[in-house]
Amino acid sequence: MQTPTTYLLGAELAEEERLKRQIDEMAGFSELHLDKVAIEKGQRVVDLGCGPGGALALLASRVAQAGSVLGIERNPRLVEAARRFVLQRKLSNVEILAADAYDTGLSRQSFDGAHMRLVIVNVPEPDRIVHEMVAFVRPGGWIACMEPDFAAPIIDPPCLASERLLAAFKALSAAQGGDLFIGRRLYRLFRAAGASDIEVGTIMQPYPPGHARRSNFIILAKATSEDMIRSGLIDRRALESDLADLNEHLSKPHVQVTSPLYYQLSARAVRTES
Repeated sequence: MQTPTTYLLGAELAEEERLKRQIDEMAGFSELHLDKVAIEKGQRVVDLGCGPGGALALLASRVAQAGSVLGIERNPRLVEAARRFVLQRKLSNVEILAADAYDTGLSRQSFDGAHMRLVIVNVPEPDRIVHEMVAFVRPGGWIACMEPDFAAPIIDPPCLASERLLAAFKALSAAQGGDLFIGRRLYRLFRAAGASDIEVGTIMQPYPPGHARRSNFIILAKATSEDMIRSGLIDRRALESDLADLNEHLSKPHVQVTSPLYYQLSARAVRTES
């Protein structure tokens, strides 16, 4: 079966830098999420689609030196970035494998747990990745996945520039096979893949003035701007005008900004009958 290659946000240096910032920006969300799956010291776990660092450090701390973490990443630039991250953080129990999330090549039912964060929102055929993730976790092993739903991000007072840019961004994602509403589908996807004991929670975060992620949507819009223009979803002059207007709007201290709605799923791989 052919592996889809489209990644909505591209593979350039700017995306690598955004993902590096995200490591620390999302750490609090991930800490709370990982608390729910009761990771044990000595376990062998996977961080699927780890990018330049993902949750590698968080997982390494929880499994401790007796355990191990395998980071899976396809993009060569991010594979090298992840390996540098491991060296810089002195994560001696972490290894990075260059592999495809659709077909990792990992032995079936061979890991104690698997984690994935903000991966399948950006790619076609997310069900294939979910099936792969469930398959390499041992029966009874833990699964943790966190993905957003872009129906919920709020800017108040409203901003027409933001609404136009978000509409173009959503249209581009859909045209490339992505799903910016993937969070609400997690339960269904993992259930179809054979996971059990599925629990789903949601979390949102305000982005007050000065918050590192207050302008995150501007970064996403810039990252996809050429694709949006090339696809005829917005013309260059309108895009540049809307980006400027949105940036000015977000600079106002009275403007309230909140994150997308993040869905956090925890589950178990299906236990075999004794």
